[in-house]
Amino acid sequence: MGFDQFNFDMRLVSGIRSVGYEEPTPVQLKAVPAVLAGRDVMGLAQTGTGKTAAFVLPVLQRLLDGEAEKRGPVRVLVLSPTRELALQTHESFIELGRQTGIRSAAVYGGAGIGKQAKEVKKVTVVNATPGRLLDLLERGDLDLSQVDTLVLDEADRMLDMGFMDEVANILEKLPAKRQNLMFSATMPDEIDKLSKNILHDPEVIRVAVTVSADGVFHYSCPVPLHLKQSFLKVLLNEIEFSRVLVFVRTKRWARRLAQRLVKSGLSAADLHGDLSQSKRNRTLSGFKFGDFKVLVATDLAARGIDCSNISHVINYDMPDNVEIFVHRTGRTGRADAKGTAYTFVADEDKTRLAEIEEALGYGLELFYLDKFNYNAPKPDFIPADENKGRKKRNSQSKK
Repeated sequence: MGFDQFNFDMRLVSGIRSVGYEEPTPVQLKAVPAVLAGRDVMGLAQTGTGKTAAFVLPVLQRLLDGEAEKRGPVRVLVLSPTRELALQTHESFIELGRQTGIRSAAVYGGAGIGKQAKEVKKVTVVNATPGRLLDLLERGDLDLSQVDTLVLDEADRMLDMGFMDEVANILEKLPAKRQNLMFSATMPDEIDKLSKNILHDPEVIRVAVTVSADGVFHYSCPVPLHLKQSFLKVLLNEIEFSRVLVFVRTKRWARRLAQRLVKSGLSAADLHGDLSQSKRNRTLSGFKFGDFKVLVATDLAARGIDCSNISHVINYDMPDNVEIFVHRTGRTGRADAKGTAYTFVADEDKTRLAEIEEALGYGLELFYLDKFNYNAPKPDFIPADENKGRKKRNSQSKK
């Protein structure tokens, strides 16, 4: 039956067809009826499961059923941890609701607040990061008194980023009577406590939180720590790919590794929290449309990447736990496509890999490169950029 089973308004059906959706995903099958029925929802779902449409579609339908004004007041508030995710959700409301006339705005830090202040006065849906939303409230530019639907998206990441105080502040400014929808990839104790405080008799939906996507082929790549960079360069020259997402642990290394890949002749860029909003937007657009094929990113910055043709994910740095492993590798093999994920495993990573494999319930297939010298010795020199930093520290210590 596809999406016909939900009896959406034909204006929504037009939006569904325009984006190419054919069959609802498991999270959509479970969440849409609950949201349409007015229930509070607690959704546990990983990246790539279709959770955004799982709340965007029924929220739009409820607005249409209630004959909501299309240019305000604000009736729906979606809180997201990052600018990218707020923009991605905003775009989903625009694309799926194009024929409905319902207006949406995205508000986030790093962009002009004046323009955003004007936009929120004439929309029904606001997609926001907590900090910028509070800025608008403090300026008196935003009225939340008519909000009847609240969505907390990627609540665990909101917790990781230290937004819980801001979220609590925002909750105090909302009407007590409202529908609450919360989505999270994991359920740490703090998120469990928050859900119990704001959700009323919720429909709890769990969809493959710790199960890797079926269309992803997984490989573990044993490689000494000092050879990971060389191994990455050889691997990227050996495989055929459309887009590659490389995960590293720190912002500094994302920048350095991308620069070194470019110097080796690869088309690469970096994505991390230190980029300006305009630079982040250009980077995301460039990756999506093929201006460069390799993106080196941190976990936090990668949230909100909207690119369906990522053929490979590479865990350059070992993920800390199985949830992060699943989120990273879930960036490939989406929309029924096939994908490949490589995880680099140095000696110090073996224990963590064993923990991830135990949680997954299977071992990753070993992968070796024929044209790679795994026995190359550690370099007896310091790379130029690191040597520069060391000399500076030494000179300071002498003062």
